Amino acid sequence: MKNISIIGTGSYLPETVWTNADLVARGVETTDEWIFSKTGIRQRHIAADDEATSDLAVQAALRALEAANVSADEIDLIVLATSSPDMIQPSTAAIVQGKLSAVNAAAFDVGAVCAGFVYAMVTAVGMMRGFAHYKKVLVIGAETYSRILDWKDRTTCVFFGDGAGAVVLSETKAPGYLSHFIMNDGTGAEVIKFPAGGSRLPASEQTLSDGLHAFQMDGQKVWDFAVKAMPDAVRKSCEYAGCRSQDIDMLISHQANINIIQKGMDALGLPMDKTFITIRDTANTSGASIPIALDAAVKAGKLEQSDLLALVGFGGGLSWGSVLLKWTL
Repeated sequence: MKNISIIGTGSYLPETVWTNADLVARGVETTDEWIFSKTGIRQRHIAADDEATSDLAVQAALRALEAANVSADEIDLIVLATSSPDMIQPSTAAIVQGKLSAVNAAAFDVGAVCAGFVYAMVTAVGMMRGFAHYKKVLVIGAETYSRILDWKDRTTCVFFGDGAGAVVLSETKAPGYLSHFIMNDGTGAEVIKFPAGGSRLPASEQTLSDGLHAFQMDGQKVWDFAVKAMPDAVRKSCEYAGCRSQDIDMLISHQANINIIQKGMDALGLPMDKTFITIRDTANTSGASIPIALDAAVKAGKLEQSDLLALVGFGGGLSWGSVLLKWTL
């Protein structure tokens, strides 16, 4: 099979920042101490009124393309993970393709909520290995959860933020992508959901109060699912690659909750210095959180040649999965 590797990463976070104190000032019945102790979050980025999910995705994509030294017209395919698209149709990926002038690329969305970026990576690699004409692929995770939250519901709104991350995949001489595992449990579809007909107003214009048409989540069930799914996904991808979870040099997890990540690392027998945390400053950016954290880890010099890297996501669907690769940048 083709050797496929990440050759560039990029991310984008909107300029506007809401701290935990800002949420309290906006009338959310909580405290900075409670949010931080329960989640590890101090602040989140909020898209401007004129910023759509596609706009965030474009900025992250441009930075990934620059890092990879690849032009937009060299991209053959764009796979975009989001659960907060610009609109129901067309796909946000198609809008991004147009804004990038990626004139030679096919484009489509993948919907797997917080596991979306993992699913998008798996899809992109499968298409690259199955069809010779997909040589360079842009994989993006982008979200504007501020548009779908009830900002009076402290059981959901304190957890989330907006942002986007992207990677460029290319065929390489050295092995990069090693294995993956993805799985769903649709009997848990009610645990995390955004009912049809919800609001897509900018956060500054949200007036939701009853939560009937906003993002909904059963926090306890999410916790029970995530603390098992995260280590399970990593173990499975390691099993398929013929290695052990203890061999992992760096694990980039979906940034849902610092305590979930801690429990997952403990279950895998990995110290916390083998993961990279961005949730303090970005909150949970759903399908964008993995590529945002990956780009931050790259910029911080946390990855070295031939490091064994695991990417793991878990969330609505219920969906979970992981990707295992050798770092070649």
